[in-house]
Order: sequence, then C-alpha cells, then structure tokens
Amino acid sequence: MIASSTALSACGKDGAVGGAAAPAGDVTVAGVHVTRDAKLHASLPAAVRSSGTVRVATDVPYAPFIMFKTEGQPELTGLDYDLGQALGAKLGVRFAFTAQKFDGIVPAIQAGKFDAVISAMTDTKERQRVLDFVDYSVSGSGILVVKGNPDRITRLGDLCGKKVGTEAATHQLEVLQAHQVKCAEAGRDAISIQTFPKDSDAQLALRSRKVVADLLTKPGAGWTAKTADGGRAFEVVEDPAASGGYEATPNGIGVSKQLPGLTDAIQKVVQALIDDGTLGKICDKYGAASIAVKQATKNAAVS
Repeated sequence: MIASSTALSACGKDGAVGGAAAPAGDVTVAGVHVTRDAKLHASLPAAVRSSGTVRVATDVPYAPFIMFKTEGQPELTGLDYDLGQALGAKLGVRFAFTAQKFDGIVPAIQAGKFDAVISAMTDTKERQRVLDFVDYSVSGSGILVVKGNPDRITRLGDLCGKKVGTEAATHQLEVLQAHQVKCAEAGRDAISIQTFPKDSDAQLALRSRKVVADLLTKPGAGWTAKTADGGRAFEVVEDPAASGGYEATPNGIGVSKQLPGLTDAIQKVVQALIDDGTLGKICDKYGAASIAVKQATKNAAVS
C-alpha cells in the first residue's frame, strides 16, 4: 500500500482475526507442498523458536493481498496470507495474523505488539527507520480494459485523447495527471480523466463504455480481471516496459528491527520460494503474476 510519508492510510479495522495463523506443520499453498527446513528453523531468534509464533499485523481487506474468505467470518485468504502460510511452514513456526488499521501498524510494532507486518506495505526509506523490509513484489498502476480490448490499448501513452476512469484522490489519478505532459509533447490530445468515488464505480463506467479504461493498482486490476464475471468482463493491459505496473515500487514484509535474525530467516525463505517457483504461483493465483520479484532484496527502496 502506498501511503503518505506522515500518515500511513488505513484500509481496514482493528481486531484480532481468530485462528488466522498458519499451522506449524507442512502446508499446501497455490498447489505447492511446503515443508519445514530444519536449518532455517534453527536460524530463528530464540524468542521466536520458543514461542513458535511470529505475530503478524495486517490490514483487512485489501484485495488481492488480504481478504476475508467470508464477510463477517475471521478466516483469511489472499496473496499475503498465502505467503505467510508458506513462510510459516518453511520456518516451522506459526504466522499469526491480526487485523490492525493500516496507520496503526508501525506504531504497534514499535510498541512490541507485533513482530512483523505482511500487508502489501510499500518499502520506503522513512519506514526503514523502524522496520527492515524483505521485498517480495514490485507493483504500480495497471490499466484495466473490457475483455477483448476493443480500443487496442497497449500502453499508458495510448490513453491520450481518450476517456479514462480512476478513483478520486488516489496515486493513479496523479499518474494520469502527470502523463498529460507527455500527451502534449507527443502532439496528442489530453486524457479526459473521469474520477469516481470508488473504483467499483469506475468499473461500472468501463462496463458501460463511458470510459475506455480504468487505472488502478496493477494487483487490483489483475484480481478484478480474474474474478469479475468469472473472468469474462475485463482484462489487464500487459506493457512489457512496465511489467509490475507504472511507477512501480517495492512491497515488503516489514520486520521489527529488534529481530534481525527473523529478517534474515524470512529473506532466505522468500528467496527459496522464488527459486522453486512458489512465490510466482502464489501471485498468479490472485491474478498478479507480474509483480513477483526475482530476488528477495532487503530494504530495496531508495526514496
């Protein structure tokens, strides 16, 4: 999640998610059987090995990263939750997820209430002051079009001179506004930007062809294309020049700086999940295969 540097915008509500923890045994995630690695388990901090639990804060819901399987019920699903299951199985400990308002996550980790955050959190230099990040995805803005892409949109530049929808007060609106300069430089008409209170409203406008495209987060676009009308309503424009999305930034698992051994262990597991293809399969399960990284970097953000 991209938030301002002073206020980490919230998407969910406080509250424990009852029983939402990956088991300490083997699990099958995205069709992959994940088993315990004794060496990695031994590398965990003594306190984590003793408790058998990594306390994880997350902001629910934020599709496709973290969602309730059934509204009103505590059971979780989503890309981040599945990743947590795989991490827990490989490390031989439970990853216990608790719902927490997004702007309260970092303070709660500083207060010692949680060990880590897995919640599509953007790795930034400011957040690195209090957290160490293991980066597992890179995501930006994506272009959603109706199935079949009748307007032949292939890149952001193709939106010049066309009506394009996006949610008001989002980073995607800023991306469209900034691109107006490039439209002018290319001698093309400006994008006719149509803003909506919610992205679901922008999707309705796209369905009715009031706009030719909807700009939203790349993972959100992928999930919408995968799930809306059973995958028959929309598709995502895949621009090879921006595979993770436009203005993509790293998302990471944020770990308390008081637990450097946990950060190192998680980094090794994420790399193992990259190498054996598990991370890619988890991302693909949620329509976001293009955001998976090829290397589990630590604190990759430069701004």
